[in-house]
Amino acid sequence: MATRLNPGLADELEAYGAEDVSKCFNCGNCSALCVHSEARHVIPRRSMHALQLGAEDKLQGSLEPWLCYYCGECSEQCPKGAEPAETMMSMRRWLTSKYDFTGISRLFYRSWKWELLIIVLAAIATGIGFTLFGMSQGSINNYDGPNAFLPSAKIHVFDWAMAGLLVFLLGMNVARMWRFFTKAGDVRASLSSYLVSLPALPVHFFAQPKYRECDRKRPWAVHLALMLSYVTMLVLVMFFLGELASGPEIDWRVHVFGYLASAGLIGAVLLNLRGRLRRDSPQHTHSHESDWIFLILLLVVATTGVLQHVLHRSGLDAAANVTYVIHLMGVVPMLVLEVPFGKWAHMAYRPLAVYLARVQLHAEAAAAAEAKGAQPLALP
Repeated sequence: MATRLNPGLADELEAYGAEDVSKCFNCGNCSALCVHSEARHVIPRRSMHALQLGAEDKLQGSLEPWLCYYCGECSEQCPKGAEPAETMMSMRRWLTSKYDFTGISRLFYRSWKWELLIIVLAAIATGIGFTLFGMSQGSINNYDGPNAFLPSAKIHVFDWAMAGLLVFLLGMNVARMWRFFTKAGDVRASLSSYLVSLPALPVHFFAQPKYRECDRKRPWAVHLALMLSYVTMLVLVMFFLGELASGPEIDWRVHVFGYLASAGLIGAVLLNLRGRLRRDSPQHTHSHESDWIFLILLLVVATTGVLQHVLHRSGLDAAANVTYVIHLMGVVPMLVLEVPFGKWAHMAYRPLAVYLARVQLHAEAAAAAEAKGAQPLALP
């Protein structure tokens, strides 16, 4: 298949945070250092070379930017200061915009002002909507019970509607990622290859074990805490919202998990903000505006969630309801905008890339074994 070249691709990537790729002269030092680089996926050299050539279709279908975990060692050791790690990060932003069929990701990553404006407008609309809804339902002086300002049962319905929208948006984008990958790599994998490789998907979604292979273990640990805390809180809200909202007595069966998840979220966000302010590691040396918006929005959501819980347990129901509305003003933009179109989308694309890489490996092994008349070996 012919590769369409785009001479302006490197310039286009600069809008997504790429450094001056012309500094790279393909010495291969970066790939020699990368623990994830291998014969099939030469990270980051192959992607850097594709970017220099303007091989847009090839780069659009590549998994390699997602198989980079930004330990930053390649940038530290680059003899020309080409910043390959940050360029790979910019490729992930660019790929996110390519997967997105709505064009919102492209708008967000190319202009932080538009991203911030849309988030603020969505937050204001959410606040007005829930305030009017609450006034029609009950009293602001009641947090739960029959006359609650925001009844948990009805909020639960709204949560599931948002979850459905989120699944649809991410599902469409994930389907486009798969299509780009199969088209660019001319992948012909059987259903067996997809099924055999499937266990890799949840493992790499939750634990990201390949991230742990990097020399720097702390970023992996912080990321793991953030991921597990977020998923725990999401499960609690989606399936145990009634127990979370009831009170003022504490239901330790659910609240203990909420406390641990809140501590994990706030702690991980603060560590990331501290690192970006101090620039104390390679992955924090360059901070795209979208990184700051993502972290600050997550911190607002986590802290207001804790505050409304404390206020309700203290008997200050009116203040708890006001804080709950503010909390939802952060939750809705985060789930409907940031998760499918911003930095949160990485949590879907990266494990999917690892999974698809294994599918491709198994398909090739199966084809080779079939050619020799033998059974393909099981993947490790």
